[in-house]
Amino acid sequence: MRYLVFVLFLSLTAHAQVQLSTTNKRAIELYTQADNFRVRGQYQEALSMLKEATDRDRDFAEAYFRGGLIYKTLRDYAQSTKVFLVGLSLTQDPKKQKAYFYELGENYLLEGNYDKAQQFVDLYLESEILNKVKMEQAMLWKRNVLFAKRNQKSTTDFRPRQLPDTVNAYAMQYFPVLTADEQELIFTRRVGGGQEDDEDLVVVRKDSVGRWKPPVSISASINSRLNEGTCTISADGRQLIFTSCIGRRGYGSCDLFESRKVGNEWSVPVNLGPEVNSAAWESQPSLSADGRMLFFVSDRRGGLGNKDIYLSYKLDNGQWTKAENLGDKINTPYDEISPFIHVNGRTLFIASNGKPGFGGYDIYRSERDNGAWAETVNFGSPVNNHEDQFSLFITRDGQRGFYSHEDNHKINSSVIYEIRVPEELQLKYKSNYVKGIVRDATTKKPLNARVELFNINKNELDSYVNADSVTGEYLMVLTQGADYALYVTHPGHLFKSVNFNYEIQENLEPVTMDVLLDPIKAGASAVLNNIFFDLNKYEIKEKSFTELDKVVRFLNENPAIRIEVSGHTDNAGTAAYNLQLSQKRAQAVAGYLTAHGIEGTRVTQKGYGAEKPIAANDTEEHRQANRRIEFRLLR
Repeated sequence: MRYLVFVLFLSLTAHAQVQLSTTNKRAIELYTQADNFRVRGQYQEALSMLKEATDRDRDFAEAYFRGGLIYKTLRDYAQSTKVFLVGLSLTQDPKKQKAYFYELGENYLLEGNYDKAQQFVDLYLESEILNKVKMEQAMLWKRNVLFAKRNQKSTTDFRPRQLPDTVNAYAMQYFPVLTADEQELIFTRRVGGGQEDDEDLVVVRKDSVGRWKPPVSISASINSRLNEGTCTISADGRQLIFTSCIGRRGYGSCDLFESRKVGNEWSVPVNLGPEVNSAAWESQPSLSADGRMLFFVSDRRGGLGNKDIYLSYKLDNGQWTKAENLGDKINTPYDEISPFIHVNGRTLFIASNGKPGFGGYDIYRSERDNGAWAETVNFGSPVNNHEDQFSLFITRDGQRGFYSHEDNHKINSSVIYEIRVPEELQLKYKSNYVKGIVRDATTKKPLNARVELFNINKNELDSYVNADSVTGEYLMVLTQGADYALYVTHPGHLFKSVNFNYEIQENLEPVTMDVLLDPIKAGASAVLNNIFFDLNKYEIKEKSFTELDKVVRFLNENPAIRIEVSGHTDNAGTAAYNLQLSQKRAQAVAGYLTAHGIEGTRVTQKGYGAEKPIAANDTEEHRQANRRIEFRLLR
C-alpha cells in the first residue's frame, strides 16, 4: 500500500538530474537501462543491471540509491537499508546524504527500529530547509517514533490468532465483516494476489459446532468476471454495499453499489447514485446496524487529505443524502481509510497514516456524543505496530475483533486474524440483538413488518428495519445505555410493543422472539408494554409518551376503529383499591388519547383490578406482567 509506482517515479526523477559520481560509461549505460526496466515493473532485471553497474564502479553512489528504492518497492526493507547504507558511505555530498537520511528514516520506522529511525529522521530534519512537503512527512515520522517509543511496551492481552486455512484460503483476503449473530463472515478475496487479479466477495458460515466452513461465492448476482471489492453488510445480513471499479456503469474510477437479500436471493446490484459516488474514487464502505448510515472513503476534491472518510444517510424513500466529510477530528492531510462503525452506532474505527502511531497505517477509534465525533485514539499495540493495520471489525459484545494483516515483507499478501479485546479497551456501549419471525396470528403466513426501536427516555426513533418479505425474519440491534420500546407493525394488523431496558443491562445474551400480529377485527387486543406509572400512582410517566403516540397514530390510520382502554393490577392489596387504581390509570391513558386529537366517542376506559390476570401471581415477574394497560378493539 506504500510506494506506488508513481511515487517511486517522482523520487527517481528528482535524482535524475543529479551529477553522477561515476565516469564509467558502461556503468552509466546500465544505470540508465535499469530505469527502463524499473518503470515497466521488471524489478529483478533492473536490480541485476544496477548490480552490474556497481560491479564496474563500486563507488557509484547513485546506483546504490536507486537499488535501495527498488528493494523498498518490493518491501524488502532489510536489503533496502543495507544498500542505502553502502551508498551513504560513498558520498560526502550534503544533498545526496539527506536523500539517504530521508529514505533510511522511513525504512527503520517500517522495520520497527525506532531508535535508528529517530537518528536518521533527525539527521534529515537538520539538513533540509527547502522541501516543506518532505519536512512535514519527516516530522510525522518523528511523532510516530516518539509515540511508539512511549507506548510499544504497554502491550495488552489481545492474543491475535490467525483464522484457519479454511478461511485464509487465498493469496489475499481482507476487509472482513460479520452479521450481528456472527454466523456469517464476509470478506474480499484475491486468488493470485496480483493487482490485475479479479476480486470477489466470499462468505464463510459456521457449522453446527461453531467452526468456520470453507469460503463460497456470496452470490452469482453479485460476483462476476468483473471486479467486486470491499463490502459492508447490515446487522441482519440483508443489505450489502460493495465496491466495483470495472465494467459496471458508474460515476468515477470506483463506485459503491447496493444489493438486497430477499429470502435467500441477492438482488442485482444498483449504483448508489451521485449523492454518494463522484467522478473520483469511492471504496471501503461501512454500514450502521440498521443500514441507514454509510461511511466510506473517497479521494474526491475538497477533502482534507488525499483519502478522507465521508458519511451519507439513507432517507425513508430509499435515497441517500449528499455525502459529507467527517472533518478534522477524523481526517488529516494524509490518508484515512477503512472506516468501521460498530453496531452500537456510536464507535467509529478508522485506519490512518496521518496521526501519531507506530508507523504505517494504525487503527484508531472515535466515540460519537450528541452527534459529534471525539478526537481519535490509537487502538494500541500489539494490534498496531510498525506494519500496516486496517479493516478492523469488532463484534457486537465488544469482546472480539477481526482484521486483515498485510505482510510488509511480501507484496500482495494479507490474512485475517481474530483477537480478544482486553477489558480495558472494550467498548463503553456494547450491543445485543433480538431476532425472530413475524407472522399473521391467524394464517401464520410471514409478514414483511416494520420493526422500530425507540429510545423512550428521549422519545426518539433509534433505528428501524423491515422483516424479510419472503421469510418474515427480522433482526434488531439493542445497545447499552437506553430504555427501548420495540414496535412491530404491519398494515391491517394490531401492533405489538415490547420493552427492553438497557440502561443498566449487562446481560448481553441474544434474544429470540417470534411475533404474531393479530388482524384488525373486533375483540382483538394488545398489551401496551411501554406505559409506566410510579408505584401506586396513576399519573403517566413521561417516557410513556412514545407508546401513547403510537396508539394515536394507529387510531388515526384506522379512523373506523373504536377501542376500550383497560387497566389491570396484580393481586397485592385490597380488591377495592386495585379496582380504583386500575380505573384511574385507564382514564389517564384515555385522556391522553383524546387530548391528542382522538374523538372521545372512539375511546372508552375501564378498570378491572386483579380480575383478569394473564399470569399466575406467584412471582414478581408474573405480577409485573399482570400490572398492565391494554387496548381492545370494539365492534
